[in-house]
Amino acid sequence: WKAPWELPNRNLVSPEVAEEHYVQNRDYLLRQETLPYLMNDREVPYIEDKPFTWMRANVVGGRSLLWGRQCYRWSEMDFEANARDGFGVDWPIRYADIAPWYDHVEPYVGISGEALGLQQLPDSRFLPPMAMNAVEQRVREGIQRAFSDRVMTIGRVANLSQGINGRSHCQYRNQCWRGCSYRAYFSSTGVTLPMAEATGNLTLRPNSIVHSVIYDEARGRATGVRVIDAETKQMEEYYGKVVFLCASALGTTQILLNSTSNRFPNGLGNDSGVLGHYLMDHHFRVGASGEMPGFEDRYYYGRRPNGIYIPRFRNLPWDRRTRHADFVRGYGYQGSAFRPGWARGMSPNLPAYGADLKHALREPGPWVMSLVAFGETLPRHENRVYLDPNETDAYGMPVLRIDCAWGENELAMRKDMAEQAAEMLEAAGCRNIVTYDLYTPGGYGAEPGLGIHEMGTARMGRDPSTSVLNAHNQLHAVPNVFVTDGACMTSSACQNPSITYMALTARAVAYMDEEVKRRNL
Repeated sequence: WKAPWELPNRNLVSPEVAEEHYVQNRDYLLRQETLPYLMNDREVPYIEDKPFTWMRANVVGGRSLLWGRQCYRWSEMDFEANARDGFGVDWPIRYADIAPWYDHVEPYVGISGEALGLQQLPDSRFLPPMAMNAVEQRVREGIQRAFSDRVMTIGRVANLSQGINGRSHCQYRNQCWRGCSYRAYFSSTGVTLPMAEATGNLTLRPNSIVHSVIYDEARGRATGVRVIDAETKQMEEYYGKVVFLCASALGTTQILLNSTSNRFPNGLGNDSGVLGHYLMDHHFRVGASGEMPGFEDRYYYGRRPNGIYIPRFRNLPWDRRTRHADFVRGYGYQGSAFRPGWARGMSPNLPAYGADLKHALREPGPWVMSLVAFGETLPRHENRVYLDPNETDAYGMPVLRIDCAWGENELAMRKDMAEQAAEMLEAAGCRNIVTYDLYTPGGYGAEPGLGIHEMGTARMGRDPSTSVLNAHNQLHAVPNVFVTDGACMTSSACQNPSITYMALTARAVAYMDEEVKRRNL
C-alpha cells in the first residue's frame, strides 16, 4: 500500500494520459492507482450522438474492482412499476421469484447494513451495520421527527463489518478502488473467481475480446464465441453447450448486435427489433448540502468506505399521500457528513494568505452534511445503442453509437430531488444550505452514463415480440444463450442494481443447470 505522495505524479495522471482516457477522465475514477483498470478511449472509442459517459474497466474483475458496493434489494413495487403506470413492458418476474436468490448470493457477497422492515426496500441478510458519525445521527433524528414517511439509515454496503468465509473485516482505509488484499469488499477477483477456481472446472482466458456469438442455423443454437486476442489481434473460437453474456449492459449488447447471420441479420435473438433500445441509467448529481453547527468538538475515526441512505418516499403505490403530480416513479438519497480538510484553503471565505491561513487550516472545517439523489429513469424506445456501420476500434470491433438523453419525467423529478434534500437538511438543523443540479441540456455534468448503472438494451419480457429475453434470462429465439448483466433489465428502479444482477445470474444458472440435466440445452 502506498500513500498518494508515494505514487508517480502524486496519484495524478499526466495530460497525455488524461487525453487518451478523455471519457474516463470525466468522473472520479481516473488516477494513477486505477489507470491499469480503465479503457484507453482512443484505442476503444464509442460515438456519442448525445452526451453519454461510458465508464469501462475491461480487465479481469471488471468494474467489480471499482464499484461503489452499495447493495439494495428491489421490491415488489419495482417489479410491478411498468405494468402499473404503463411505461415499458411488464417484467416477467416478481419479487417472490428473485427473493430466494437474493438470500442465496448475499452471504457470499457480505453486506453490512441495518434492517428496517420497509416495504419499498426489503431487508437483506445483513452483517452488523457500520456506525454513523455524530452529525449523521443528528440528521437522522431530525428527519424522523419532521417526516413520518422518511428514514435515514447507514448504507447497505458490500464491505465486511466482520470476517466471513476466510475473508477479513474491512480495515476502513477507503482505498477500495485499488483492489483489496484482505478481500474485505466483494469483487469477482476476491470472492467468486477463487471459488470457481477451487472447483477445478474454471479456465480463465484473459486478454480476450469477445467479438460475437457463433450461431448454428441448422440446430438453432449457439455453439460458442469468437474472440479477438488483445495481444496478437488474431481471431479464435471457443465452443460450449451454453453461452452466458455478462459483459456489462452495453458490452453485451454490442456483442449481440455484432452476432449476425442469415437467421438474425440485425443481431442475435433480435426478432423483436428492440435489441439496443430502452437504455437506462440512474440520474444523479442533484441534491443539497448544509453546515451543521454545535459539533465542533466531534470528529470521526478511520475512513469509512460507506455513506448513508434515504430510501424512496415518493409515489409509493400503497400511500396516496406520497404521490407527486409532476412525475412517476421515485428516487433515494446517498450522502455523508464530514469536516473539510486543507483543501478548503481554496475557499474565498478563509484568509487569502500568510499566517492566518496556515492557522485556520490546522483545524478541520465546519461539519457539512451532503445529500445526493439517485433517480429512476423510464424505459424509452428512443434511448438506444447501435453499431456504427463504418467505424471500428483498434481491435477491429464495430464501434458502438449511443443516443440517450433524460426525458421530461427525469427533469421534473430532479426539481423535487433538490427541494426535498434542502427541506430535510433544514428540518435536521443545518444552516447555509445550498441546492445544486449539475445537469446542463445537451452538455456534460450530469449526463446519462455517469451513474455507471447502465441498464436495458436487451430487456426481459413476457412477449417475444417486445422483448429479447424470457423470465429465465434466455434469448427467446436462442435458448442456450443467457444474458444476466444490466442489459436484461426491464426497468431501472432507483436502487443500485448490482446485487440484483447477481441474484438474477444465480437464478439463471440454477435454471440452466436443470435444463442441461433434462437435455433441453
